[in-house]
Amino acid sequence: MDEGCDGTGLCIDTGDGEFMEISLHSRNSFERKKNPSQDSGFEDRGSKSKKKGLSVSDFLTRNLFSRKAKESEDDAEQGWKLFGRIPPKQAPDKDPQQITQEFQNKLRSVAQPKNSKKSDIEVMSTTALILENRPQNLPTKDPEEAEKHRQQYEAMVEAARKKELKELKMKKKQKQQQLKNEDKVVCAAKRWTDEILPNWETMKSQKKTRELWWHGIPTNVQGRVWQLAFGNDLNVTNELYEICCSRADDRIRMTIESSEIYGNSETSSEPPSSKESSVELIKLDVSRTFPQLCIFQKGGPYYDLLHSLLGAYACYRPDVGYVQGMSFIAAVLLLNMDVADAFVCFANLLNRPCQVAFFRVDEELMKVYFHTFEEFFDENMPGLYSHFKKHKVTPDLYITEWIFALFSKSLPLDIACRVWDVFCRDGEEFLFRTALGILKMYEDLLLHMDFCNLVQLLTKIPEDISGDTLFKHIDTIRMNIDKKRFNQVLAVNKES
Repeated sequence: MDEGCDGTGLCIDTGDGEFMEISLHSRNSFERKKNPSQDSGFEDRGSKSKKKGLSVSDFLTRNLFSRKAKESEDDAEQGWKLFGRIPPKQAPDKDPQQITQEFQNKLRSVAQPKNSKKSDIEVMSTTALILENRPQNLPTKDPEEAEKHRQQYEAMVEAARKKELKELKMKKKQKQQQLKNEDKVVCAAKRWTDEILPNWETMKSQKKTRELWWHGIPTNVQGRVWQLAFGNDLNVTNELYEICCSRADDRIRMTIESSEIYGNSETSSEPPSSKESSVELIKLDVSRTFPQLCIFQKGGPYYDLLHSLLGAYACYRPDVGYVQGMSFIAAVLLLNMDVADAFVCFANLLNRPCQVAFFRVDEELMKVYFHTFEEFFDENMPGLYSHFKKHKVTPDLYITEWIFALFSKSLPLDIACRVWDVFCRDGEEFLFRTALGILKMYEDLLLHMDFCNLVQLLTKIPEDISGDTLFKHIDTIRMNIDKKRFNQVLAVNKES
C-alpha cells in the first residue's frame, strides 16, 4: 500500500499489476475518481499497466459483492452524499395546465371522504368483545354451556352494535337539524334586514312578521328590533345620558369624599335611593351580573359601561334609584347595542306600568298583578293551582324575581333573549304567559313536591331547560278568561 499518487488518497496494489485509488476527501464516497495520469493519457513510469481510478464502493463491490456488481453500479450512478443531499432527478417536462389539473384532482380526492355512507354507520367498539374458550388448565365447557355462552356473546355484540348504530343515527339527525336551523336563521335575518326593518311601521303588525317574531329574532338585528319595539316615549337623548353620567360620577366622588371625612354618618337629607346606598349596591350587583360570561366583572370590557349606565339611571330617576335586578336588564341591552342606545331602551322599558309597579315596590299594585296571574293559573292548570294552594306557595315567592330581571337571571341567556323578543311584541302579558309556560313545563314534577321542593325548583330552574320545549308549552297557555284578555282582567282587578 503506497501513499496516494496525487496526495488526496491511497493507491492499493490489487495483485494483477493494476492499482486502485481510494479517495479520502470526496464528499461522495460512491463517486468514481479517475487517476490524473489516465486523464492526461500518460502511463505511470513504475508500471506498464494503467492505473484505474476507483472509489471505495467499486473496490468493495468488485472484491466482496461480485454478484451485486451490476446493481451497485446503478446505485453508484445515483450516489449518496455523506453530509449532504444530491440534486433531485429531473422530472419529465409537463404542460403547466396538466400540472394544475393533477394538483386540483389531488385536492378534490382529499376533500371528498371515501365511503362516507359506510363510515356513518360503522360500529367500532364491538370489536373489543372477543369470545374466548376456557384456559387449558381448566375443564372444557359442556357443549350446551358453550353454545349458551356463544349465543349470549352474540346477543351482547348485537345489542352493542344496535346501540351504537342508534347513537350514530341520532347524531346524524341532530347535525342535519342544526344545519336546517342555521339555514332558517340566515333566511330570517335576510327578511328582517331587507323587508321588515326598512318598512317597520307597515310590517310590524302583519301576520307573517308576528310568526317570524315568535321563533326568535336573529342576533344580528335583535338590538335594532328591540329599539324600535320599546320606542322612546320619554324622548331620552344621548346628550341626556352624558349629563346623567357626569352627575353620577360627581355623586360617586362626593360619596367617597364624605365617607372618608365623616365615616358612615348621615350628611345629606337626600333619599337613600340617590345616595351611597345606590352607589354601593350598583358596585355589588355589577360584579354579580352574569358571572359565567366574565365580562361584567371588574377588569372586564363591560364593567365600566354597565356601571355608568346604572349610575346614570339612578340620577335620571332618583325616585326609583337602583333596585336589585336592574343590572341584568341593563347587561342584556349592552350585549345587543351601544351604551347610549341601551340607556334609552333601559329608561323606556322601566317606565312601563308593570316595571314601575315592581321596581318602585308598589305593594298594592303588585298584589293586583299577582291576583291576575293566579286567575290565569287556575284557568290553565287547575290541578297544579290547587296543589300550590294546598302547600301555600304564593306567586310572590317565585314570580317576583322573574319579573324584576325579565327572566334574564332565571333562564339561560339565549332563552331569556327569545322571551324578550316576544315581550317586545306582546308587552307585559307575555311575561306572565311565560311564567305559566314554565309551570306547565314542569307540571308533572311539581305535582309530587312539597313546599320546600316547589320553591327550590321555581327559584332555581334547571339549566338544561330547552327553549323550543318551553315555547311549545307557552303556546298552549290561553290568555283569556270569559273572552277577556289579560289587560282587561288586570283593569277589572285594579278597580275592585
